[in-house]
Amino acid sequence: MEKQKSLPEVHASVEIYKNATFWRRLLTFSGPAFMVSVGYMDPGNWATDLAGGAQFGYRLIWVILLSNMMAILFQTLSARMGIVMGRDLAQACRDHYPPWISRIQWVVCEIAIAACDLAEVLGSAIGLKLLFGIPLLWGVLITALDVFILLLLQSFGIRKMEALILTLVFTIGVCFGLEMFLSRPDLGGIIGGFKPTALDSTSLYIAIGIIGATVMPHNLYLHSALVQSRAIERNEGGLKEAARFNLIDSVVALNAAFFVNAAILVLAAATFYKTGHSEVASLEQAHSLLEPLLGTVIAPVAFAVALLASGQSSTVTGTLAGQIVMEGFINIRLRPWLRRLVTRSLAIIPAALVIFYRGESAVDALLVLSQVILSLQLSFAIVPLIHFTSDRRKMGRMATPLWGRLLAWLAAAVILGLNLKLVYDTLSGGLSEGSQPVKYLLLPACLILIPLLAWMIIEPLLRWRPVRELPPVPQFPGLVREQALGAQFNRIGIALEAVRGDRDILSGMIPLARATGAEIVLMHVVESATARFIGRSVQDEEAQRDRDYLEEIRKQLESSGISCRLRIGAGEPESEIARMAEEEKIDLIIVGSHGHRLLGDLFHGETINQLRHITSIPVLSIRTGLD
Repeated sequence: MEKQKSLPEVHASVEIYKNATFWRRLLTFSGPAFMVSVGYMDPGNWATDLAGGAQFGYRLIWVILLSNMMAILFQTLSARMGIVMGRDLAQACRDHYPPWISRIQWVVCEIAIAACDLAEVLGSAIGLKLLFGIPLLWGVLITALDVFILLLLQSFGIRKMEALILTLVFTIGVCFGLEMFLSRPDLGGIIGGFKPTALDSTSLYIAIGIIGATVMPHNLYLHSALVQSRAIERNEGGLKEAARFNLIDSVVALNAAFFVNAAILVLAAATFYKTGHSEVASLEQAHSLLEPLLGTVIAPVAFAVALLASGQSSTVTGTLAGQIVMEGFINIRLRPWLRRLVTRSLAIIPAALVIFYRGESAVDALLVLSQVILSLQLSFAIVPLIHFTSDRRKMGRMATPLWGRLLAWLAAAVILGLNLKLVYDTLSGGLSEGSQPVKYLLLPACLILIPLLAWMIIEPLLRWRPVRELPPVPQFPGLVREQALGAQFNRIGIALEAVRGDRDILSGMIPLARATGAEIVLMHVVESATARFIGRSVQDEEAQRDRDYLEEIRKQLESSGISCRLRIGAGEPESEIARMAEEEKIDLIIVGSHGHRLLGDLFHGETINQLRHITSIPVLSIRTGLD
């Protein structure tokens, strides 16, 4: 059965030109990271950047830089996983964890995506209000049209969608470049802001908000899926090239996001902190003060345009992430318009209800609540990502090296610690008056999710098993060159398992090979989890070790005058052996028999019996004494 593809509408839809120049190939790979980068400059990040600049001037720029470096690290891991494993993060979690764990992850992730989408919906609605005077409630309802815009974009292909997102990102950058010019910030203060400084209790809280809101969980699911839109070569060279170009894409795109976030803080520092308006924290308040403080109507207009572009670009990618999560975790396939309408409704309905019953003044508290929900889910994306990309059985030679794993766990500890502190502060202090129901919901959620997170962190240790040691290569000192006595078989296929029992199989076939002068085809099937998903192009550690083992046997047989070559398959043993035997036009298949009974057959399978049912080639079994 063919494995489920991530974002099947655009999977492997972008052709990679083999003979193109470096810059042309780089341009072909560029795009996924820019779609992800909008999550790092969405309206949910603006409030913390504004508050940081208004209260502390330029002193927290280094915190934004640190956050950006962490984001580059995790997005790079996400892209590598999607490229090498051919699975997005949601699919990889479903493959790896028990079903009940995957379903909990799905529920938590859906809530987090809705919370993230909530911030983006509110940002778009505020932008519409600031530009056109549209009431906030109507602005929220208008954002439902984004669903149909996304459907239209996807019908034109992934490259058109990436072009639109890039245009919106460019618009945001131009608007804040203009704001920087109009606010005339202190260049020396900006440079000084890159120097880490001690944080008091108030600035520490703002720094926690900046770092905690930086790495969005849905971006990790999204990036691992978007990189699969390129039709790369599924071999070691093709995978390494794709990883290298996607690293460049991530660095460039996320540094653009860093510029936007830093520009928001610099604008607040040059405009509000300088004039003593340190209390500015909300988007509407910042917009209303820009014109009187800077003396031009251009500044608030540019601010509102950037906010609207930010909200619109983020909603597109957030809706895509909802599709990835739903299909990846539980494999539910809905019609595209219905799937995206459900995702968007989860954000629009609570936003509309809160504004309708509590008024527009409740929007800021709703934005804070959305960040707390994101904090709860973030751990369930980062921890599996680090585990999967560090596992050589899944990633082969492209697994994260030791220094990369140490950096990833250090960054994870910082982010997860700060996010847990944010959740603790919410539970102990409350979001606002009348938010007791929120705390009553968060407390039981934490009692369930925190122990589950602890289990996920140590889970690899619980299922750890030593790497299977290959047996010594069988030696046959009695091999001598003899004249072939017949030619009843022209080609004999020998299925080896890279276990000690291979010696019995080889010892039993040598007289037959010598007597007939037949060519030997050594066949082996790699059965690792990675091999079952990637297929015959698998390059993981198990496949390489098995290939080296068989190569030694081939050399020994050829040195004794027996013609021999290798065939390596991947997946289900019986179907792969039958396929290779047919392709090689083999006259006789030799396999080992372990003599399993009952439970043994349940655990090890009945390869011989199944093989005989799917091939017309004669099958000879040789009893082996060792597995």
